[in-house]
Amino acid sequence: MEVETPAAAVAAGDELRRLLAATLSPDKAAVDYAAAGLDRVAADPRFPLAILAVAAGDGDQGIRVAAATYLKNYTRRNLEGSLSSSGVYKEFRDQLAQALLRVEPAILRVLIEVFRQVVEKDFAKENLWPELIPQLKLVLQNSNLVGQGQHPEWKTINALKVLQAVVRPFQYFLNPQVAKEPVPQQLEQIAAEILVPLQVTFHHFTDKVLLSPDGIKLEYEQLLLITCKCMYFTVRSYMPSRIKQILPSFCKDMFRILDSLNFSSLPEDGATMRLKVAKRCLIICCTLVTRHRKHADDQMPHIVNCAIKISKQSINLSKLDSLPNRICSLAFDVISRVLETGPGWRLVSPHFSSLLDSAIFPALALNERDIAEWEEDTDEYMQKNLPSELDDISGWTEDLFTARKSAINLLGVIALSKGPPVASAASKRKKGDKSKGKSERSSIGELLVIPFLSKFPIPSHGEDASSMTVQNYFGVLMAYGGLQDFLTEKKDLTVTLIRNRILPLYSLDPCSPYLISTANWVIGQLALCLPEAMNANIYHCLMKALTIEDVEDITCYPVCASASGAIAELIENGYAPPDWLVLLQAVVKRISTGDENESALLFKLLGTIVESGQEKVLPHIPEIVFNIACIIMKLLPPAPEPWPQVVEQGFAALVAMAQAWESSAPDENKKHEKMVWQSGQSAISRTFSSVLRKAWLLPTEVTELNFSSALPPPSCVNDASVLLEFIMRSVTCVEEAASMKVFELVAVWADTIAYWDSWEEMEDQGVFNTIKEAVNFHQSFDFTGFFLKMLPSQSESDSQSSVIGRVSNFVTRATAAYPSATWRACSCIHTLLHAPNFYLGIEDARKDLAVSFAKAAFSRLESVSDSPAGIWKPLVLAISSCYICYPDAIEQVLHNYDGNGYAIWTSALAQVSSTSFSPGLSSASEIKLAVLTLAKVIERLLAHSMGGTKVLQDCYTSLMESCIHLKEVEEDGDNEDDDGDEDTFFECEDEDTEDDDEDSDDDDVREETEEEFLERYALAATGESIEVVEEGDIDEETQDIELGSLDEVDIQQVVLSLMQNQPALQAQTLPDSLVERITETFPEYGHLFQVHRLA
Repeated sequence: MEVETPAAAVAAGDELRRLLAATLSPDKAAVDYAAAGLDRVAADPRFPLAILAVAAGDGDQGIRVAAATYLKNYTRRNLEGSLSSSGVYKEFRDQLAQALLRVEPAILRVLIEVFRQVVEKDFAKENLWPELIPQLKLVLQNSNLVGQGQHPEWKTINALKVLQAVVRPFQYFLNPQVAKEPVPQQLEQIAAEILVPLQVTFHHFTDKVLLSPDGIKLEYEQLLLITCKCMYFTVRSYMPSRIKQILPSFCKDMFRILDSLNFSSLPEDGATMRLKVAKRCLIICCTLVTRHRKHADDQMPHIVNCAIKISKQSINLSKLDSLPNRICSLAFDVISRVLETGPGWRLVSPHFSSLLDSAIFPALALNERDIAEWEEDTDEYMQKNLPSELDDISGWTEDLFTARKSAINLLGVIALSKGPPVASAASKRKKGDKSKGKSERSSIGELLVIPFLSKFPIPSHGEDASSMTVQNYFGVLMAYGGLQDFLTEKKDLTVTLIRNRILPLYSLDPCSPYLISTANWVIGQLALCLPEAMNANIYHCLMKALTIEDVEDITCYPVCASASGAIAELIENGYAPPDWLVLLQAVVKRISTGDENESALLFKLLGTIVESGQEKVLPHIPEIVFNIACIIMKLLPPAPEPWPQVVEQGFAALVAMAQAWESSAPDENKKHEKMVWQSGQSAISRTFSSVLRKAWLLPTEVTELNFSSALPPPSCVNDASVLLEFIMRSVTCVEEAASMKVFELVAVWADTIAYWDSWEEMEDQGVFNTIKEAVNFHQSFDFTGFFLKMLPSQSESDSQSSVIGRVSNFVTRATAAYPSATWRACSCIHTLLHAPNFYLGIEDARKDLAVSFAKAAFSRLESVSDSPAGIWKPLVLAISSCYICYPDAIEQVLHNYDGNGYAIWTSALAQVSSTSFSPGLSSASEIKLAVLTLAKVIERLLAHSMGGTKVLQDCYTSLMESCIHLKEVEEDGDNEDDDGDEDTFFECEDEDTEDDDEDSDDDDVREETEEEFLERYALAATGESIEVVEEGDIDEETQDIELGSLDEVDIQQVVLSLMQNQPALQAQTLPDSLVERITETFPEYGHLFQVHRLA
């Protein structure tokens, strides 16, 4: 693409416009052709300038938006490479900044994303754009709404958008691992040259908005919002020195904006922007309180007054939209955060009574919007009004988003705060007795909150939601739920409240569903501190709620859902129902009759019951599995489309029952119990087979191999894999496998996982376990070689693949996924390569898989080869398995990687096999594989005349260390039982020590200083970065890998033969300490190693 002359530039622009216009075509072929053309012309160095000219120029807006969008994606792909290193980059950067000042909003929205990428790299990270801030300052001073029309083409709103993009990267610490990171120089420059002068403009804009006759100045409100965002990004993490100077005046204007809010009537059209400004002001207040209190102490009283004034408008929330609700929520959050600071008590405590009466309680009471949401969107109602995620009450809780949740949180903070000192007569100090007379401090929960809530009476029989008593009592129950932390410390009070204020509600006739659902939620919240003597009565009430029917035209789904959650909490906290079967039958019956949302929640309860009930539930599992399976099969969609949530939860419940049954297998010597258990296992397997056949073998039951044209949906792949694993493990004969269609199910399952790419969306342990079980099943029952036959694939038309090929494709792709998947995939590689007689008669197919596995594992190893890491071990060992099988082929594969792939792998093998590597080789099978591979590598290195090289020396040293390590591991295995008894003793001793420590903990909590916060933040950031690198390593460090016939090889003989047959090894030297360990461990071979002692 020529753009070097004016005529060429015009022609290039026309060509670009034509291609961009084609991308908007409804014709897919035209779009693909245009995309290919754009990718082709994008290779020209001046392409960024050309497409920017189209985006920022005149003409059709659709084409210009397409140009801006392509430029955004082009910049994302090339900024770190060809774009930033090109000769036109600086020109492109300057032209982009100029274009942003002139374009209309539709183009600005896209181009600003391009600018963010550039400014983050060049300005924030590398500080290579020194002229940016002076130029932006000049633009702002002369823009159309600031500079008296000197440059009307420079739009003030665009300039502020540019400023927002410039300051945005500084909202986070640039070096979070540094405890006391100084304010970046760039941010100090922005504050001094732009934000400080901008304060005068902000004040002017505020006057324009607040003092205008019509009360609405949309353009100026937009400017206020952007300016507030710039200030928020500036102070979210750092506090530039010059910002401290303007903080009082800036806060004063923020308070004026907040004081102007009035929710007594519906917001007028166009008032949304003002509300967004107020929301951002409150977010800034939260930041000042939590991050920069020492700089904002003088503003704290004003912040409190503004927040309280807004919070008291919560009485109007039922008439308001989500944005005013969010503003009230933030106001409550601000008060919570202030209350947990040093001066918080002094500032907020005078307002406690009025806050309870005029702000918090109105936000908790039942209102018209709650009733409407109950009927129209029960899930939305439950998310807002039964906030089970409120685990910890704290002023530092993240934004809670609804006024009710934030009010509950604030109430919990108030209740836990201590009141003024109260000296009792008994505690008055005697002269000289300093140990007495310490003032007792009661909590505000005891002094104010509980008495306030107690004045609201329990509703009478027959009162409905229109009754003020019912509405208020709904608020009382909400408050009790928010007092979880407070009531946990006051168990006697909790007993009284449950007995006198909650359980009587279940006796009302009729029961108010609004109150009962909230009462269920409260019980669930307080499950940890419920007295054992009351559990039976509470359980009876919850069972009544679980089976409640709809009241006239009011759905009782939230009642059932909250009851199931509360029952689950009771069971998880140790309560055993009097009759598990009755509970199971009630849940199953409710699942069969309820709607899908209700059934999905009840499936979760069913899983909890099975996991907690243990042996009490086991006899009933086969029957429950059958009933649940029938329900699931009715709910499965007829077409291969994604399954609804209720089906996914149903599969999860089946998995819980399968795992519970397998974990209960009796010992072989208990013959009768074993027979009963096996009978149940067979029944469960047949049921699972029916479910999977209905789910996968669409559209009807098959009597022979009959593949439909499309795969079933990839829903519940992990849970369905667990069920298939259960089926294969239970098969005892070929006839049983045929009757349950195991071969057909495995074929569809393998086809489903072959191209799986949702690695981060699921826990895939079940798939990997099923792969290994499929190998075992193949060895035991696949006498016709079905797993190795080429079968029509449903994932790709006109293609064929074997079950093993599909499974291997999944494993290959898994090596490039997140670390846990890599560990598991590498474990499966050993199984697929070394399973006995697995590839009898098709050695070429086994070789192809080994090559594929080696390529995938080495690609991943190469991507993390910069420094030793835990994930090296599974990758190196996976390549080793491939290498042991086909050394010539794998060596050729590795040499194809820039000619040094083999050297990279052998060096990594030597390091991983060394005793100094962490996590090192730990299981006997891992060490055996390493020894065999090292011996083969050394043999081939010597054959290639590489004696005396460092890699040979390292491999030889690691070989001998591994031999010693293997002998030690095999000997240590005999003593594990004795070690276990000793560990148990010490564990018990440690537990006692921990209990003593807990008893001695001081109840006084000191406020965290800013320095301590920063240090904790840095430590957390450092730990998080380490965790990202090492994710998945810990659980998989020690694993027994499948070696097949290699497990029978005499390792000592292999090493001895290597030394005897390779005289060149005599020239290698070993450290004296290693030679001594060798002769101590293998005294019979000591004479062979004497020549290796260092002089």
